[in-house]
Amino acid sequence: MPALAPVPPMAEVTIALHELVPHAYRHYFNGRPDRPYYSSRRYDFGASPLLLPLVRAFLDTCAAEQSTDYRYLFTLIGSELASNALTHSRSGLPGRSYTLLCERKRDGLRLTCRDDGIANDTTTGLHDRHYLTPDPGGLDPSAEAGRGLALVDALATDWGDNGRPAHRAVWFFLAYDLKDSAWPELAR
Repeated sequence: MPALAPVPPMAEVTIALHELVPHAYRHYFNGRPDRPYYSSRRYDFGASPLLLPLVRAFLDTCAAEQSTDYRYLFTLIGSELASNALTHSRSGLPGRSYTLLCERKRDGLRLTCRDDGIANDTTTGLHDRHYLTPDPGGLDPSAEAGRGLALVDALATDWGDNGRPAHRAVWFFLAYDLKDSAWPELAR
């Protein structure tokens, strides 16, 4: 059998991120409170970490009518969930995706990140539950790992997950008044 010729390198192309978003959804990413009366917004993001600026634009727009601190905090915590989906689940594999769902509540915003779960988990059965817990030393500046969930635990008003490693849904709630968040003390 003849040897296959090597694949020539492909040219790199730069395009604006909004070109990847269908026209009907572009208002999800504009950073303006032009459509403030939504009850929920849902968007599926591809597996590339290069799309994280698009994730941050989505999160910032969801919180666009709130204070600068609230917008920053909501975007920071939501970006952490998206990054975890890419890093720790099958959602980071080529051709996969994860979903962000933002729900407006009377007293705050709730964000849910649904990913494709972890690959080849032989320790947990299909119906077994395994809930995430933050690393107790995760907020130590010298910590090598475990900072993500520790950050979510400290800064969100409330958070949790569905306990299903095969199809994880991690959520957090951030009250508009930032009650039960460590942020007001850290921002001083």
